[in-house]
Amino acid sequence: MKIAVRKFGPFEQSIAEFWAQFCEETGCDLELEAIPMDLHPLYEATLGATNGLASGDWDIALLNTDWISEAVETGAIVSLSPFMDQNPPEGFPEAWSEALLKMQTFGGAAYGLPFHDGPECLVFRKDLIEDPAEQSAFRDRFGKALKVPETWSELIEIATFFHRPEQNLYGTVVAGYPDGHNTVFDLCLQIWARGGSLTDDQGRVNIQHQAAEDALSFYRTLFNSENLLHPDSCELDSVQAGLAFSRGEVAMMVNWFGFASMCEVDPGSKVKGKVDIAPVPAAEADMKGVSLNAYWMYTIGSGSTNKQWAYEFIRFATNAQNDKRLTLNGGIGCRKSTWFDTEVNQDIPYYHKLEALHQNSKTLPRKSNWASISEVIDQLVLRVRDTQDDISALLAESQQAINKIENETVVPYGN
Repeated sequence: MKIAVRKFGPFEQSIAEFWAQFCEETGCDLELEAIPMDLHPLYEATLGATNGLASGDWDIALLNTDWISEAVETGAIVSLSPFMDQNPPEGFPEAWSEALLKMQTFGGAAYGLPFHDGPECLVFRKDLIEDPAEQSAFRDRFGKALKVPETWSELIEIATFFHRPEQNLYGTVVAGYPDGHNTVFDLCLQIWARGGSLTDDQGRVNIQHQAAEDALSFYRTLFNSENLLHPDSCELDSVQAGLAFSRGEVAMMVNWFGFASMCEVDPGSKVKGKVDIAPVPAAEADMKGVSLNAYWMYTIGSGSTNKQWAYEFIRFATNAQNDKRLTLNGGIGCRKSTWFDTEVNQDIPYYHKLEALHQNSKTLPRKSNWASISEVIDQLVLRVRDTQDDISALLAESQQAINKIENETVVPYGN
């Protein structure tokens, strides 16, 4: 059984454990070949140049919501609905939040089952925020109480206060590695925080507007600020940024919920019991921050010769017991039962907050051409970050490139 896996220790550990138990219980004698890959190699191996899902290189692949439309439209993956009709997953569909079933459903057919979830949120060191000495020092310096930031300006102010390189403690970290994901996600959060949108009324991607210009201006200011950022921010992806936080190097960050959870279950974490989460900050006090909801799912390659076994394994791996096990291994379970599980919330006291995070979240546009568009946005953000070029001119140039992609690509499923 050949499985393409997103490179992340808890994912790799969990799939190996699930497979061993699956074979023991079912008598399946296939050998597991699970290959962990970073984002770009994973995309290329499954949907890119090698078209591995369609060609038979992979039986199962972990795909994220960014890629699912492309996978369906190109015929790289098969519908799971015929298998599910015969032998549905435990508790389907009521056991999952509707937010985790929409992106992979096309024409009433399901093309994936949720594997790993966790919207973006503010992750912070509560031991620092709640420390009486820190509260006193902050009040002396700023003339106001130290509290969890609700706006981006408050986050910068508080992160600057906690920025102490001599203690190997940095105010915040931003995942700035150019992989077509991290910078794109950050720009989306900043646009939404300002009431902007990624698409126009026709569902076409449009970022040439004031909210995007303001978002990019803030992003440039953030990266040009001294006494604020972890020094490796330009080279870190979201996983590496989360690991830096778990090592105790960062006071607060906006990142995926899973990296807060990891701090409580990873034996190497230096901040266990010292972490909490809150909503993504807003642009202004009278506005509301918006989370990004993206998730990973199990899919079956159209070229697989083991489709029935592949489905049976996916069904087994997503049951309530294994969803909880994934969570305790450091991933993020997708079932509502896991979110409110007593043992899980004893280990991860803020786990029940997942439901509230989903209630104020948005998703990226569901487009088969999103991978190409995200590369344009990625390069836009990098040029804003690394140069002093005029932002409005960069936006116009990027929008022109996006328009060309939109005009060349048929996008049947819209937004």
